[in-house]
Amino acid sequence: MKTSIATVSISGSLTEKLSAIAEAGYSGIEIFEQDFLAFDGGPKEVGRMIRDKGLEITLFQPFRDFECLPEPERSKAFDRAKRKFELMRELGTDLVLFCSSCHPRSLGGIDRAADDFAELGVIAKDMGVRVGYEALAWGRHVNDHRDAWEIVRRANHDNIGLILDSFHTLGRGIDPESIRSIPGDKIFFVQLADAPKIDMDLLYWSRHFRNMPGEGDLEVERFMRAVAATGYSGAVSLEIFNDQFRGGNPRTIARDGYRSLVALMDDVRRAEPDVALAPALEPVPMPPRVPTKGFAFVEFAAQGEARDDLAKLLGTLGFTRMAKHRNKALDLWQLGDVRIVINAETEGHAGKAWVANGTCVCDIGLKVGSAADAVARATALGAHTFEQPIAPGEILLPAIRGLGGSVVHFIGDEEGHDRVWDVEFEPIAGAKPAALGVTRIDHLAQTMSYDEMLSWTLFYSTLFDMQKSPMVDVIDPDGLVRSQIVEASDGALRLTLNGAETQRTLAGEFLARSFGASVQHIAFETEDLFALADDLAARGFEALPMSPNYYADLAARFDFQPELLERMKAANILYDRDERGEFFQIFSKQMAGGVFFELVQRATGYRGFGGPNAPFRIAAQKRLGRIKGMPER
Repeated sequence: MKTSIATVSISGSLTEKLSAIAEAGYSGIEIFEQDFLAFDGGPKEVGRMIRDKGLEITLFQPFRDFECLPEPERSKAFDRAKRKFELMRELGTDLVLFCSSCHPRSLGGIDRAADDFAELGVIAKDMGVRVGYEALAWGRHVNDHRDAWEIVRRANHDNIGLILDSFHTLGRGIDPESIRSIPGDKIFFVQLADAPKIDMDLLYWSRHFRNMPGEGDLEVERFMRAVAATGYSGAVSLEIFNDQFRGGNPRTIARDGYRSLVALMDDVRRAEPDVALAPALEPVPMPPRVPTKGFAFVEFAAQGEARDDLAKLLGTLGFTRMAKHRNKALDLWQLGDVRIVINAETEGHAGKAWVANGTCVCDIGLKVGSAADAVARATALGAHTFEQPIAPGEILLPAIRGLGGSVVHFIGDEEGHDRVWDVEFEPIAGAKPAALGVTRIDHLAQTMSYDEMLSWTLFYSTLFDMQKSPMVDVIDPDGLVRSQIVEASDGALRLTLNGAETQRTLAGEFLARSFGASVQHIAFETEDLFALADDLAARGFEALPMSPNYYADLAARFDFQPELLERMKAANILYDRDERGEFFQIFSKQMAGGVFFELVQRATGYRGFGGPNAPFRIAAQKRLGRIKGMPER
């Protein structure tokens, strides 16, 4: 698979960009002229530097405002082109992008443009270069790839071809199926970009909000399926203009882009199994997206008094300490099928997590059909595997690195990994699980900086068989938090990803004071939250106290029986409703480390997460003051 990325897509100097692109695994780069001009070395030096990184220059761009100009502008445009062709030869590339003209004196006309390109083709052939013509979505006369193709067709020159860009087609709402009728050998290059659906000026949208395939809302896969059907045999390349990426870590952005291309072409292959893909488009071999069966366990790193406090809170939630590890300072707490591990090891991954973050979720176990397939797909997408020494008799559980320095373990059915609880743990004499009606972990909420949200959404949606929801704003009294859901279609695995932009928000404070720990809260599902709330109160559970004003508002907005509303108020139960059903939720107070728990009841098909209640929950948490056990940083 031949992959490429435009240097404009990531931040840094040209040398920093090249290092990030090479490390991510790309085959080549589109060198953006501005990056070349800002570099203090000559074209031969730049070309040599790129090749020394194991990369090729797949495209030089952009050349603007060429076609359909009157004299003397027309002659000047041809002179500019010749100079750029000379530069390309020194750089060591043979393909240049000409974008459709936006020049105010451009005359337009399909035949006039075709004549210009036919004449340019003769010059290009003599100088050993090829010219690709691209329709800008905001071009003065040409803003549709179908018109650009007609110009190329009429130019009828071997050195003149078409360049397709998914944004310029999909952003204008043009059906990509029309691409299938274009001969693949006349498509010289393909650029890919996704974008969120936003109603705004096309140029501004393109220059500031593009993102990686799979991170936005455009039908990039459908576009690429049409391209593949033509027999196109060149590179697939990313051209991303994004303010967030310009200020981001170039290595992270480059890796995300590579992951998006690999996942996209895997999707194309699976959607078009009868199409003979050119070798350059053949995806990296890997298993399909991993279907998950839910959470196998959640593991906390906690030591000393913090461990005791966590154990006490779990007890009030109905968990029972069922077993201890035979070789390590690990305790297994269980409620129904929900397993929480408290790891008090001072060495290894948990020990390092404790030192770095304090009490935190350091490990998440996911149930999968095949752990081997999960790791194979993850590594093909650029994830890093995780291993640490195991003692004799312990089971090696495959794992990858996750968000915030955490680890994701795969508990595979095929490998029999669920034996780990019997093999590695010794039961506590007389321990019996409580029968409190908790059925499973409903969802985990992971907190990150807003700049990381697209990256981790892409991570989950390309690795697992999960879909993402539109991003929404959560109102904190001290700012906004962006939130997005990724979940399996059957709801077996749900994650809420929350992006903090300021430390003043609750999410931002958690992130800052924990030095980047990821899981901020864990939600358990029950079929009867009211009965469970009574049981938990008898165990000493202290719910997050809600304002009486909240319940007065509920009474005004919904037709509750007074007795039900009083029960909700007494137990601090929150409520939401959508067209499919009802939702009840109750929260714990924050414990050391800033993590808190949630208990939820989903009635008759409700699929949300109580989003309208988030501002009131956050306000209640802030009334209780600073996160317990978390020092000033």
